[in-house]
Amino acid sequence: PPPLPAQGSLLYLDALHAAFPRALAPRRTALLSWAPGHPRAPAGWPLPTLYCTPVEAGTLPSRAAALRVQLLLALQERALHVLEAGLASELHDALAALHAGWPELAQDLALGRLSPQPGLPEAVRGRLQALLVPSAARAAELRAECARGPEGIVQRLWPQLEVVVVGTAHGAEQLYCDALRRADCKGLPLYCPFYRAAGALLGVNLWPEEPAPRFLLCPDWAFYEFLPCPAKEEPQTVLLDELWEGREYGLVLTAQPGEYRCRAGEVLRVAGFHKQCPVVEPVRRESQALSVRGESIPEDRFCQSLCRAVGMWPGARLVDYVCVESALLGTSSGAGAPHYEVFVELRGLRDLSEGQRYKLDQCLQEDFPIYKSFRFKGSIGPLRLHLVGAGAFARLREALGTPLPMPRVLREEKLLQLIQSTVIS
Repeated sequence: PPPLPAQGSLLYLDALHAAFPRALAPRRTALLSWAPGHPRAPAGWPLPTLYCTPVEAGTLPSRAAALRVQLLLALQERALHVLEAGLASELHDALAALHAGWPELAQDLALGRLSPQPGLPEAVRGRLQALLVPSAARAAELRAECARGPEGIVQRLWPQLEVVVVGTAHGAEQLYCDALRRADCKGLPLYCPFYRAAGALLGVNLWPEEPAPRFLLCPDWAFYEFLPCPAKEEPQTVLLDELWEGREYGLVLTAQPGEYRCRAGEVLRVAGFHKQCPVVEPVRRESQALSVRGESIPEDRFCQSLCRAVGMWPGARLVDYVCVESALLGTSSGAGAPHYEVFVELRGLRDLSEGQRYKLDQCLQEDFPIYKSFRFKGSIGPLRLHLVGAGAFARLREALGTPLPMPRVLREEKLLQLIQSTVIS
């Protein structure tokens, strides 16, 4: 993909430097990002000397191999100031690989070696291994810190780290951001610098130290129109200077002159204004909604109900999930009324009782009266909850072969078949 517009990256670098003055030091930023076959431009591409991780490491055919190689090169540099990831899920999965494989990583650090692994061509391995320097002291530090557990491990491994930068921190990536803040990245700010939709860069976050990302829409980057929410019978679009603070709007976009005008499928909330330009917060994607009888439950609100149910399962922490409308399963979903099938990855629990599984259906009935009404009439059948194995979603992202965020409401049979193959109960 082409690099970010220069204006966007320069605004990012300026905001980053203003909040964290040491962030632009040469070779003090590590990048964890997978773009198979072609490099993905990092946020700070106008200053390539920022990065200690080579571009080639992110283009390997295997996602797991790319993240492990980049992690090893990052671990070599103890004095990092910035840890950058294309997606929050990439950083989460790289750190999960650290927790699972730190003895091997420590050995590689001690020997200055890059171990052979699937998806790492031998010629590429030789070139990347030349960048490693044996360090028994750094390897010993890695062993000691990993033995202490995951909480705050990013800050402990890189004591001079000032900020964690993630390319996407909302929508499907929000769960991973929350998990990182609670454990591995505890005590560090997570900064999401850019807002993209329909393949175009639309806004920049000028407030790196604030926990909730909000984005200044830049008028020159696209032609924006907005549909007020909730939609009226004959909706009329409004322009940038007609927005009201606190209201929600559907985004209509013409990204470049000559391109088609389209609904981007994004709902934004106007959080305020900065020098007369609107500052927005992404709320949800319009296409990510569950509906088997016209009830239309938005994915973001479904996630809230799911998190509430997980809170009733002692010791459980939600890693990720996807939802499927039963019609996509065909005859394998049974002969009952249409219903939701939900696949979840948990930590802290290996199985759920039927009573625990029912808690999610109960939460949905409490949170959505229309769902409760359909359930009472029998028009919608009881929700079915499936547990998938540890690391299932990381393997699913690898199998998809794309660095893009994965949708939470599945519409494709290929994705469904992949996730069904990981079910453990």
